[in-house]
Amino acid sequence: MRCGKCVARLTDILQQQPGVEQVDVDLAAACARLQYDPRQTDPERLAAVVVEAGFRVEEAPSEESPAAEPDRESGPPDGPATESIQLPLYGMSCSNCAGSIEKGVSRIAGVLSAEVNFALESLSVEWNPAEVDVADIRAVIRELGFRAGQPATMTRPGELSFAVSGMHCASCARTIEDKLSTLSGMRRVRVNLADDSARVDFDPRQLSAEEILEAVRQAGYTPVVDDSDERQAGEDRRQLQWLLFSAALSLPIMPLMWFPPFGAGTLYLIALLSSLVQFSAGLTFYRGAWHSLRNRSSNMDVLVALGISAAYGYSLLSLFGLLGADSPVFFETSAMLITFIRFGKWLESRAKGKAGRALRELLDLQPQQARLLVKEREKEIPAALVEVGDLLVVKAGEKIPVDGVVVEGEAAVDESLLTGESVPAAKGPGDVVTGGTISRNGRLLVEAKRVGAETALAQIVALVSAAQADKAPIQRLADRVSNIFVPTVVALSVLTFLGWYFVFDAGFLFAFQTSVAVLVIACPCALGLATPTAIMVGSAVGLKAGILFKKASVLENISRLEVILLDKTGTLTSGDFAVAEVRAAAESDENELLRIAASLESASNHPLAAAVVRRAEEAGLSLSAVTEVMERGGHGLVGRIEGRSVAAGNAQLMRQQEVAVETWSTLGEEWSSAGRSLIYVARDGRLLGLLGLADSLKTDSVAAVSALRRLGLKTVLLTGDRREVAETVAEQVGVDAVEAEVRPDQKLDVVRRYQQQGAQVGMVGDGINDAPALAAADVGIAVGGGTDVAKETGDLVLVRGAVRDVERAIRLGRKTLNKIRQNLFWAFFYNLVGIPLAAGVFYPLFGWLLRPEFAGLAMAFSSVSVVSNSLLLKRYARRLENDS
Repeated sequence: MRCGKCVARLTDILQQQPGVEQVDVDLAAACARLQYDPRQTDPERLAAVVVEAGFRVEEAPSEESPAAEPDRESGPPDGPATESIQLPLYGMSCSNCAGSIEKGVSRIAGVLSAEVNFALESLSVEWNPAEVDVADIRAVIRELGFRAGQPATMTRPGELSFAVSGMHCASCARTIEDKLSTLSGMRRVRVNLADDSARVDFDPRQLSAEEILEAVRQAGYTPVVDDSDERQAGEDRRQLQWLLFSAALSLPIMPLMWFPPFGAGTLYLIALLSSLVQFSAGLTFYRGAWHSLRNRSSNMDVLVALGISAAYGYSLLSLFGLLGADSPVFFETSAMLITFIRFGKWLESRAKGKAGRALRELLDLQPQQARLLVKEREKEIPAALVEVGDLLVVKAGEKIPVDGVVVEGEAAVDESLLTGESVPAAKGPGDVVTGGTISRNGRLLVEAKRVGAETALAQIVALVSAAQADKAPIQRLADRVSNIFVPTVVALSVLTFLGWYFVFDAGFLFAFQTSVAVLVIACPCALGLATPTAIMVGSAVGLKAGILFKKASVLENISRLEVILLDKTGTLTSGDFAVAEVRAAAESDENELLRIAASLESASNHPLAAAVVRRAEEAGLSLSAVTEVMERGGHGLVGRIEGRSVAAGNAQLMRQQEVAVETWSTLGEEWSSAGRSLIYVARDGRLLGLLGLADSLKTDSVAAVSALRRLGLKTVLLTGDRREVAETVAEQVGVDAVEAEVRPDQKLDVVRRYQQQGAQVGMVGDGINDAPALAAADVGIAVGGGTDVAKETGDLVLVRGAVRDVERAIRLGRKTLNKIRQNLFWAFFYNLVGIPLAAGVFYPLFGWLLRPEFAGLAMAFSSVSVVSNSLLLKRYARRLENDS
């Protein structure tokens, strides 16, 4: 299980099993607790259902039976696996500092070993997770007067992201995936050809990060932990250097063939130049082909290696007269072929770098330094070493290092990286600030609240990185084709030679050159790059528009939505309620009514409750203590104040509490028709009065709903509020249908009902009560201003909280899917036309024929064209910005 969506799915599956009475799935503990009728089901059957749903089941120790006595012969029972990590250190000035840290950490109960490398300024530590964790170790290091940073490669235990050098096509990516999938403890592998990266999810108790990296090396590729701009620039330089080297040796070959300055001896000079290219710049294709075949797969390198070997080998044999006195040589074919493919790879590397630049730019936004305030003195430290509770000084023009709360000072803060709003926001004591935003003026003293991977910017980076590494469902077609692509091309090459030589008697040279051309024109790279490059650019465009796609599949699925369910409070409306009407019963007064209502509502975090409490505080009323509080989902609260039973909620709650409200129905209908939300307040079974609360529409709600309807979607207002209030709001915004008085658990039923009608359903929400519906929807869209639970469960996060971004996200999804389809079409079309052209199918009719070297150039440009077509998506960013 990885998120709230997994929890909701697993809960739903288990609840549907016969005999299951109660299900409690705990994401944090990674376990499920069930109550069931043993006459109808059993643990084995339930475990099988969980496995069929795509999860793994591990046997948990019984809570009732005592621990078994260790077997003296077999050794101690298996305990918790040890964990190890390498932490960067800050603040050491000599080897004595290193010794102090080693001794201090080694004394911690549960730490098995601790070793400090003073030269590298790092700590390697191994510990028992049952007794101690990383936070404890970091705390001790801090008490010793030093700081420990975060490890560079691990995002969290069991996750690893790294770059991969040496991939050339979709078959390379598949080879790595297949190799890593065989490792014991590996849960999920995603290799992205577009940005040469890999993300793996594994069991750290069975598998280590180094074992994973070693498996990549064994597959014939190079894992690179430092996935920085410098690495990408270095790769571009390397490709360019090899291109220039091969071109310098290949280009003189053609003039030497036409104007031989040394007579017959010139041929040996040509052979020498070709050999240098063949076994230097061309060596990478042989390495790639060898590793591919050793892993029982085939990739582009196999095709290129066969093509250049055939051309060079035949020419070499002819040179020494082994194929007859008049046998032709064409050393230029292999040399120029290598040069042209190197040229294409250089262009492809540059284009891929542009496609992945958005994520690297996002990483650059993360602050590197922080100014720590210690005993009235400022001290600069790396931002990675900031801990929760630290006081940080932020001066004008500086980035705020981490998420926190302003303790002192005032400033205008540029939050455009999160909100897209160019006008700086005023911040003062008590205001929340976000890491990566910039203080334009003034001096702020900020208390750190969320650091490292917990900051909003770090979470955005993680979301974008995961989305770009993920595979869209449409990629499955290209994967299936790439599995059989190379063997099919080799077979076609052989058939081409046999057909021309034996059937059409075209001569050996013609048959040989066409068969080589078939080998080198075929391009599995274009198929492999078609989807991930479009996903990368599409997610980057969304990021700049404040739209975060958490998975590649979301970009595809959102384009197919037919019904969009819109939560009312906090989504279409501002959620900033205010008490607009107060009417007390004859035996009470307004102040008493407000005091009782606010005292009870203070136990809830619902927006209506907060508005009532705020109104009482503004009136200067002192609240009473409340006990035995119970929240009746979707209806209100009951409890006891000053020894008397009280209730606050809707008319249904009053009827449940046997409180008469009939005489208030006319007033209630009048307020409801005016769009007021009603709260009835009762004490000891008698009605104290009625509160009417008003909520205002968000400024973009009407335009958003209108835009969604223009896209052909059915819009549905979904709320737990009274039908009268819901219909008033629905009329104002112009939705197609209303689902009112829906409890949180019933929102899930509404989603399923539309899905059962065959519709693709999107759900937009911002609260905890929306989480189950967000998880069940085909696309869950979480409003960025909402709760962390909603954002964790949603597939898509609207950072700015603007409803109009829903429509913009759908348009972007449709545009991205169209771009993927275009890429796949051109990739398939290129091969369907290019292979017959290289095979000479059009030669008898039109005289069209491709020499092998130009076939190689066409192959190289096919990949570049796919990446360039994806980059055209960037132009769509301007349209999204203009529509915001």
